[in-house]
Formats: sequence, structure tokens, C-alpha cells
Amino acid sequence: MSVSPEESPPGAARGGRPRDPALDDSIITATRRRLVLDGYTAMSLSEIATDAGVSRPTIYRRWASKLELTIDALDWGFRRQQASYPAEPFDRMPAREAFTEAVRRVDPCYFNPDAMVLMGNFMGETLRTPELLAHVKEHAVEPRVRLVEQVLGALQERGEVRPDLDRHTVATLCFGAYYAAFLRGEHGQGDLAARVTAALWPALTT
Repeated sequence: MSVSPEESPPGAARGGRPRDPALDDSIITATRRRLVLDGYTAMSLSEIATDAGVSRPTIYRRWASKLELTIDALDWGFRRQQASYPAEPFDRMPAREAFTEAVRRVDPCYFNPDAMVLMGNFMGETLRTPELLAHVKEHAVEPRVRLVEQVLGALQERGEVRPDLDRHTVATLCFGAYYAAFLRGEHGQGDLAARVTAALWPALTT
């Protein structure tokens, strides 16, 4: 099964200016760190500039606003998560292994160990800056949860899981397991995807 990329490359520089990728990466890295330490509302471009070793005008020549910079910083992480996935196609994996790998990719912390902190911050920004959570939902949450549904659909076609399976609900349960583990202080303890699969697989196949 092939899965479309979750996001597209960042846009061209403002005003046609050539962009220095190394400088952009320094700013993006500083932004991602400040999002974790300060949260979106408290995060300042001045501190980002200091951390990245650039001036505020350098940032404004590249991004029109803090929101625009934050969106690019999120997309930077989405691209790197996508690039970190194993290359083996799902349709070449045994059924249970394919499902487990799809569940593993639902983990918000698959690439970024601070992702749960960021998600909590973005949910807290819903009333002030709803664009943030909407962007994460469109480019990170939905593609990963849909992947679980797609893998289950392919396994149904192969006759390896129940044909009457509610794929949407199963995918939602898998996604929610990571939030429950985080809130119970158990995130990162063992292979949660394998444990989720062990609990669900009998119900998926009988």
C-alpha cells in the first residue's frame, strides 16, 4: 500500500529573496524548542532570533508572522517523520505486522518526543489561535489515523480481518491509546503498538 506524503515542501522566500537552508533550519529548530519551552502564546520572535543567532528582521524577511513561522516549523517535523518511516510497503508485511506498524505510526511522539507537550499546547490555543490545531489535525493527525483505516481496509480485501470491522472506530481507539498512556505516565514504556495489537487482534480477526 502506498501512502501519500503528509505535507508539501515549504514555500518560496518572501519577495523573491534566495533562502539559506542552513539559516532557515536554525530558525526552525529554535522555534520548535521555544514552542515546547514557552508555548505558542508566550513564545517570542526575539527569543527565537537570539536562540538561532539571527536578528528579528532576518526572521521577518522569511516569515510574515509568528503563526506562519510556527506552521513551517510544524511542517518541518511532519516531513522528517514521513522520511523516517521504514521503506517496506505494507502489502508485503504479514497482516498482524502491518497493523502493528500502522498503529506505531499513529504515535504523536514517533519522531518528536515532545509532541504530546506541543499537542496539549495547541489544544489550549483552540480559542485564541484555532489555526494551529486545525493544521496539526489536517497534516498530522488525520493522515496517520487514516493510515490505520487504510491498512485495515487492505487486510479486509485480503480476507485477513473481519469484513464487518468498524475501521474508523478501531483507528480512533489506537490513536487514543497514546494519549491515555501519556496521561497515565506510561508513554514510552515498552512497545505500546505491540500491546495494542495484542489486545485488539483477536477481536479484529474473529
